[in-house]
Amino acid sequence: MAKEYIEQRDGACYVAGTRVSLDSIVHAFRRGDSPETICQNFDILRLEEVYGAIAYYLANQSAVDHYLALQGERWTEEKRAAEPLPSELRQRLARARGELQSPRPQ
Repeated sequence: MAKEYIEQRDGACYVAGTRVSLDSIVHAFRRGDSPETICQNFDILRLEEVYGAIAYYLANQSAVDHYLALQGERWTEEKRAAEPLPSELRQRLARARGELQSPRPQ
């Protein structure tokens, strides 16, 4: 009996039984990360699950590429529709970022 490594929930694809998206695995794989590295980066996953997700991608590459393109469009639209941060919060974040990047006195 074949094991299912990918499941669809709420219009998105995930590694079965986890909150790790197929998108995350495929993007890491395309970036050149090895299955072992991907497994280390998603410590909730077993190596078998990472290989299963990659095998699913390779077996369904055109459908998954289409799905990823749609997900990218959806993400772009949601980002465009999101309300901008209030200016006070943006200023506080910029100050905090500056403090983190500036050398500390010794």
